[in-house]
Amino acid sequence: MISPARKFLRLLDANLEKPFLVAGMLLMIVIITYQTAYRYSITELLALLEAPGFRAWLGAFLPVDAIRETVSGYIGLSVWSEEAARYIFIWVSYLAIPLAIRQRANIRVDIIHDRLPPRMQGISWIVVDLCLLTLCVFVFVEGVEHIRMQLAMPQMTAALRIPYAIPYMILPLAFGLMTVRALEDLAAQVRNVPWQDALAGAIFTALLFAPILLWDDLNAIALLFGYFVVLLLLGVPIAFSLGISALMTVVGAETLPASYLASVAFTAIDNFPIMAIPFFIAAGIFMGAGGLSRRLLVLADELVGGLAGGMALASIATCMFFAAISGSGPATVAAIGTLTIPAMVERGYNKLFAAAVVAAAGAIGVMIPPSNPFVVYGVAGQASVGKLFLAGIAPGILTGLALMATAYVIARKHGWRGESRPRSLKTLGRAVWEAKWALLVPVIVLGGIYGGLMTPTEAAAIAAMYGLLVGLFVYRELSPASLWKCCVDSAQTSAVIIMLMAMATIFGNVMTLEQVPERIAAAILNLTSSKIAILLLINLLLLWVGTFMEALAAIVILTPILLPLVTKVGVDPIHFGVIMVVNLAIGFVTPPVGVNLFVACGITKQKIELVSRAAVPFLLTMLGVLALVTYWPQLSLFLL
Repeated sequence: MISPARKFLRLLDANLEKPFLVAGMLLMIVIITYQTAYRYSITELLALLEAPGFRAWLGAFLPVDAIRETVSGYIGLSVWSEEAARYIFIWVSYLAIPLAIRQRANIRVDIIHDRLPPRMQGISWIVVDLCLLTLCVFVFVEGVEHIRMQLAMPQMTAALRIPYAIPYMILPLAFGLMTVRALEDLAAQVRNVPWQDALAGAIFTALLFAPILLWDDLNAIALLFGYFVVLLLLGVPIAFSLGISALMTVVGAETLPASYLASVAFTAIDNFPIMAIPFFIAAGIFMGAGGLSRRLLVLADELVGGLAGGMALASIATCMFFAAISGSGPATVAAIGTLTIPAMVERGYNKLFAAAVVAAAGAIGVMIPPSNPFVVYGVAGQASVGKLFLAGIAPGILTGLALMATAYVIARKHGWRGESRPRSLKTLGRAVWEAKWALLVPVIVLGGIYGGLMTPTEAAAIAAMYGLLVGLFVYRELSPASLWKCCVDSAQTSAVIIMLMAMATIFGNVMTLEQVPERIAAAILNLTSSKIAILLLINLLLLWVGTFMEALAAIVILTPILLPLVTKVGVDPIHFGVIMVVNLAIGFVTPPVGVNLFVACGITKQKIELVSRAAVPFLLTMLGVLALVTYWPQLSLFLL
């Protein structure tokens, strides 16, 4: 019999991070929404005071110049909000990683791990946990040292005027908690395997890190990429593989002071544009749970549901609508697939075809703006996120239409008809009216960005707040319990991406010091200077990488390497961003690491190899679109 005190401690341990994640997510959304509304109202008031007619009318009663000067003084009062939101964002991001470690939810390459016998898998997890501990303990120790330095030589933040030691406290706090979670996982794993296996895992890990302790002046590039590849193959989460390989290189080749890595773990994500990622993820999750996706499906069914393969076409159309809300491929598959796959099966469609349709259409979620991969590429490649969003519209719509054409041909061949019921302008109007709150989201987000009213990050926060309010008070399908879960899911999903970007920054800095991008560019240009050939080689590389690596990870790792190369042969960085995202979106539907396939298989309870086979016609269609996007730049750039 478990005592109440023990039950409470177990409950506390399982949910320790969650209250902070929920509070932090909601607080970030509120703060940036306030900042956007505040700045907009002040700007509009100043514009009104500058209008000649209003200025002349008001001047008859009040001193207009004095009022304008007073109002102008209020512009800086919202500066604190951005700084506060950035620091909350960093705290939420790192506090969510211990939860991801506990749930083994970090992004990793598990091709080899999944093919190992169970006993070897147990040893592999011990090696993974020991590797996690290596990085977590290092950053914890350096974080404590950094706080000690901040307290000895206090500095104040620019806007909030608080000691820098307060925001930097997250390093020892979060990485200390990560250490605890990794130790918990390690202890549980050791209990589940024979002691000989636990010892074998410890010895293997010691041998893995022995070279940097035994030899001096090792080759930095060999260390950096050697450790990275080995750690990836061992199944160490990609973010930790990047951080550990950079740490081993710094220690073994002495390229940088080791203490530098801990401070970069903070400064790398102290970046306002990156904050768009958790906001867009939250917006998609809020709207999926709040009933917006279901109403979009009704509208899509009204538009194309009467054709051959009507429900399949409606599924793709709904994915296109939802893509303009969520910015995530797997989120699109989860939100739409849970509704449309059972509906297709009920209407007589083959279950594998239904899963393949939604898995392929979910890839549109990262093409049509808003798009998290475009945000990540924009940060990694220092490109305009707004321009990337515009450039993704045409390729995303073209992909959707091409997939619809493919689904129509297959459905017609197999005799899968649409639902025969009366459809008219009246029923269409009713469906549009029911979906109006969802249809307004792209207008708010894209209209705000391109109307000059909001940055992409502010537009993302407004979209999240909008989805929250509509789900709670308009459709009333978002309950307090589901809101709690949505906030935790949003924080954890985005934190895995943010941790990846932080570690990739450290990895990239070491890579830049060793001039790796320049060397790779020179080597390829020595082979060929043809833009067509170079783009073909890059596409083949990205297609291959996309089969085993998650898209966001590939973007943060490969952008610093490939972007200098393509710009040397005259490729526009915005165009290359679209090529990269469309290419890696195909990876969502290619085994063994096709995340859209995993989600669709989870819904249908089918084997991934069977769904993959059914997805082949859609993959060929997407490859055709990729060729058009690659060699017809104006398809992406004509809106710029």
